[in-house]
Amino acid sequence: MDTTSLDAKRRPFSLKMWPPSQNTRRVLVERMTNNLSTKSILTEKYGTLSKEEAEENAKQIEDVAFVAADQKYEKEPDGDGSSAVHCYARECSKMLLEVLKKGSSSKESKVVSDSTPKQTLFDISKGTRAFIEAEEAEKLLSPLKEPANAYTKICFSNRSFGLGAARVAEPILISLKNQLKEVDLSDFIAGRPEAEALEVINIFAAALEGSELRFLDLSNNALGEKGVRAFGALLKSQSCLEELYLMNDGISEEAAQAVHKLIPSTDKLKILHFHNNMTGNEGAFAISKIVKHSSLLEDFRCSSTRVGSEGGVALCEALGTCTHLKKLDLRDNMFGVEGGIALSRALSKHEHLKEIYLSYLNLEDEGVVALANVLKESAPSLEVLDIAGNDITAKAAPALAACIGAKTLLTQLNLGENELKDEGTIQISQVLEGLSQLKEVDLNTNSIRRAGARVLAQAVVQKPDFKLLNINGNFISDDGIDEVKALFKKSPHMLGSLDENDPEGEDDAEDDEESGDDEGNEDVLESKLKNLEVDQDE
Repeated sequence: MDTTSLDAKRRPFSLKMWPPSQNTRRVLVERMTNNLSTKSILTEKYGTLSKEEAEENAKQIEDVAFVAADQKYEKEPDGDGSSAVHCYARECSKMLLEVLKKGSSSKESKVVSDSTPKQTLFDISKGTRAFIEAEEAEKLLSPLKEPANAYTKICFSNRSFGLGAARVAEPILISLKNQLKEVDLSDFIAGRPEAEALEVINIFAAALEGSELRFLDLSNNALGEKGVRAFGALLKSQSCLEELYLMNDGISEEAAQAVHKLIPSTDKLKILHFHNNMTGNEGAFAISKIVKHSSLLEDFRCSSTRVGSEGGVALCEALGTCTHLKKLDLRDNMFGVEGGIALSRALSKHEHLKEIYLSYLNLEDEGVVALANVLKESAPSLEVLDIAGNDITAKAAPALAACIGAKTLLTQLNLGENELKDEGTIQISQVLEGLSQLKEVDLNTNSIRRAGARVLAQAVVQKPDFKLLNINGNFISDDGIDEVKALFKKSPHMLGSLDENDPEGEDDAEDDEESGDDEGNEDVLESKLKNLEVDQDE
């Protein structure tokens, strides 16, 4: 085949020969169409195709060859593209000959499926969660036994393997382990007796020992320390892991220590998730040692792990080395004020943070102010800030508002289940007016009344891409509710449910003693606060 159209090969001064231009691709299709439809030595032997069939096949050939070559280029993007060009030409020539050999036929002249790029993901997780035994495993895993298959990713999640099924999988995994890069074994022993589950884990771990995985998910297996150690052969052999998931695994103090001891290297780790475990303070110390040596970490989740103040401080200090962090999720622990202050010190140099989830950590005003002051100067690309349920009052509002106002890319703000009341809400509402990217704001259950609700609604309702305001569970009067609904009259879908709002307020008696309980008092409060300046240096 004439490949002069691949003129990139003749450009000694070109830095990149791949990808070819659209014109080059079009010219190649035209030449292959001509090769398939006109007389030549090859067509004399195999016959010609009609112009229409030739053009259709030429387009298919070029598309398939381009995909194959582009995949090759992606594996070596720092090269000049010459290997991709060579692959492109070779695939075109090979498939052109295959089409000629098959001859003219509306079905048979199509590019054969063997020339199509092969599947890389083998996934049996779809469908109903179920046990599988040996006989079903033989059928289910049969594609993995096909010669020269291209599977680099396997997902066995949502199927519970018994011993028979595990023994069927064992030789298959051994044969594949040198090509596997991603393995998902989450929820693959559910409902099995402990002894059987541990033996199944041992079989899988031994079969995959020595593989060079970049992704490993062992979540939802209720592993505990025994389960973690059963995976020891696999974990010990990993030195290239970039993603590790151990969620809902019963990771206790001892299990966390086992994970730390069994993983030989975390210097390539980018994602580490420990969610919904019973790690506690001592376990957090072990996890902090993993984190400290994971300087490339971009996504760290240690939520709902029963970690207290001491363990929280250790984790936060370790995060100081992870300056590439983009997403941090520490929700639902007991860090307290000390944890908040430690985290504020750790995040002072984190310029890449986009999402921060710190709800239900007992940070209180002091911890939140420390964090707000630091985040105001760092994390310029922050998009999500979640600090719900931290006992935040209006005292922290100036620092918090100054921080939020500096985040011009913020799309989601969650301050729900705090005690900001109208005073804090109005201060924060003032800075929200300048955030054009905001899509969701949640200030549910903050003892907000009519004045605060109205100012907050006015701050967000006109934003071009705004989707949802949640102010449920507050103390907004009936008239206040009517005012807010009127503001959202043209976009009622943007206002969340108000079915848990209490117009009377739980603390009416206390408020009556201090300031009286009538609509006029709310109007006076709003008047006093509407021009309130936010202290940017708080």
